[in-house]
Amino acid sequence: MAKKIGLYGVLAFCLYVLFFYWYLFYFSQSSLPFEYQGTKADPATFLNERELMLTEEYSKIRNFLFFISTPIEWLFYLLILLFGLSKTFKRWSEQSAKYRILQQAIYLIWLSVAAFIATTPLSYVSYSLSKKYNISTQSFSSWMKDELIDFWINYGTLFLIVSVLYWLMRKSGKKWWFYGWLISIPFTLFMMFLQPVVIDPLYNDFYPLKNKELETKILDIANSAGIPAEHVFEVNMAEKTNALNAYVTGIGSNSRIVLWDTTLNRLTEDQILFIMAHEMAHYVEKHLYIGIAGYLVFSLLGLYIISRLMRAIVSRWGEALKISAVNDIASLPLFLLLLSMLMYVSSPFSNTVSRYQEMRADRYAIEMTQNSEAAIGTFQELTKAGLSQVNPPLLVKIFRYGHPTMLERITRIEEYELEQRNQQ
Repeated sequence: MAKKIGLYGVLAFCLYVLFFYWYLFYFSQSSLPFEYQGTKADPATFLNERELMLTEEYSKIRNFLFFISTPIEWLFYLLILLFGLSKTFKRWSEQSAKYRILQQAIYLIWLSVAAFIATTPLSYVSYSLSKKYNISTQSFSSWMKDELIDFWINYGTLFLIVSVLYWLMRKSGKKWWFYGWLISIPFTLFMMFLQPVVIDPLYNDFYPLKNKELETKILDIANSAGIPAEHVFEVNMAEKTNALNAYVTGIGSNSRIVLWDTTLNRLTEDQILFIMAHEMAHYVEKHLYIGIAGYLVFSLLGLYIISRLMRAIVSRWGEALKISAVNDIASLPLFLLLLSMLMYVSSPFSNTVSRYQEMRADRYAIEMTQNSEAAIGTFQELTKAGLSQVNPPLLVKIFRYGHPTMLERITRIEEYELEQRNQQ
């Protein structure tokens, strides 16, 4: 049975990879519909021929890597179970420590190291690709440092979650998913509170915006939007990337406005103010809190589905997967496999909600700044800096895009311009 499950798993993965290779490189089209050609949304009007060619090449390869990365994770967890490695990690941990909490910590080290070894080659390919196309400016040592920081943050977070979840599985039986969800609420809020001041500085240096005149203008917009921000922070991203970004992060007293230095170096002041107005719109329209509420609802539903699936799978295929019970720590790869699958399946819905919120933020920003030229110029520069497709294939948009496509964003700005002219 184990061989059959493994064979079907590998075959499904191969068919999945072949489908997306065919779809991205041979079937899908990213050319603009005729009615948009020659408009400000047409990349041929603001990119040269080389940039157009590089955008298509880079986008196709990057999208392909995205679509195969998550299934590789699924295949990894499946093989870890089928080959009995999860059970072996459990046995080693029990031989190494007396107390259960230490055994779980040791088990997670083995599993995390195995996952790191399995996924790092694809991460390196992605890093090398961004270097080749001049998106990334990061040195290998700096990239590896970030990978190791990711490893230890993920390990520490996973250790806390696993310790609580498997304790609940042993103590609460079939209701573990509900009690785990209740505990996740304060934990999620606490992590969001810590993110800007504890986690983010591990990767980059943050400091108050050097351009005080620009900071004053940004804070004026923030005050008019009712955002309690006292400082705008600048982060040194130029040593890692040529991409552009800005965001509002954190909750409560730790909320802050952040600008990448690449954005400051490349965009005009009016374009930066448009981006800031866009980011502040998320605060004004309570998108962060709507997102938290949505996450909690989906996590409740997700944990319930996982609990039902784990019981059914262990009952039917537990012997083949080398899992004796749901509350056995050796079942963790199955939990992570199901969690990853649910997140992947639900991503089209969450991306749709996100795109709607981003569209609302664009509208808010253009109404606040009243500068459509700066707005369109911003989107054109973002396209150029990230080598992004203006009109990506449908499946790429559905599964990857939490923002509207550049075609949609620029077109809406042009429609807004037309509305304003008609009202005059």
